[in-house]
Amino acid sequence: MGMRALLRIHGQISHRDFLPGLSVGPRTQVQAGTLPKPSIWAEPSSMILWRSPVTIWCQGTLKAQEFRVDREGSTAPWYTMKPLEPGDKAKFPITHMTEHTAGRYRCYYQSPAGWSESSDPLELVVTGFYRKPYLSALPRPVMTSGGNVTLLCGSQEGFSRFILTKEGEHSPPWTLDSQQHRSGDSQALFPVGPVTSSHKWTFTCYGCYRNSPQTCSHPSDVLELLVTGKEPAGLEQLTPSARHKTRQTPRVPPTPRTTQWGISSG
Repeated sequence: MGMRALLRIHGQISHRDFLPGLSVGPRTQVQAGTLPKPSIWAEPSSMILWRSPVTIWCQGTLKAQEFRVDREGSTAPWYTMKPLEPGDKAKFPITHMTEHTAGRYRCYYQSPAGWSESSDPLELVVTGFYRKPYLSALPRPVMTSGGNVTLLCGSQEGFSRFILTKEGEHSPPWTLDSQQHRSGDSQALFPVGPVTSSHKWTFTCYGCYRNSPQTCSHPSDVLELLVTGKEPAGLEQLTPSARHKTRQTPRVPPTPRTTQWGISSG
């Protein structure tokens, strides 16, 4: 049975179940140290379906004695864990992901030399609140190694932004503000490439609203790029770039309209 932990959200205290081993300590100021900052990621993903489990991982050095994780904007106590073997990382399981556990997390670790710097932020997003967007590849999902492609994520729901995730990566997903197509759909274009045949290129996208960026839609259907041909020597894998917009493209037909809310309130 999981221990009961206090999680203070928006000035109110709610109870959440965490797995054994997770302790709640007094909230004290951690002085940023000179130790290398730890890595932080979520499994199975940082985009988690409502009421599904997720685990936050924090990895530091082999001399780490304790790990702590904090939720940005929360006045709750620190959550601490002892490292797992071989001693360089710890996990912080959340058994039920909700809009109250969504947010931006950072972690730290303590060694005999003191506290580390904070990790980069990890944003946990709860999904399943709106109907799924559509996802397609332009000009097509089949290409030769070394080529480029644009992934189009869109919806009739009027989302203000879209999030694209790549299967098998712990790196943060890519987020773009939407643009309204003349059809009335909201869309975002994610340039990807160059793609290589030595990697798997499987993507999913989500739609979100600006006033609640950490509660998003059901995932789109999975899109897998088929890469053929020999990979050129020295070609490195690059990830989608959200810095450049491409020209407007023809509208991709949306999925049939269904009920907007995909979860129950109970």
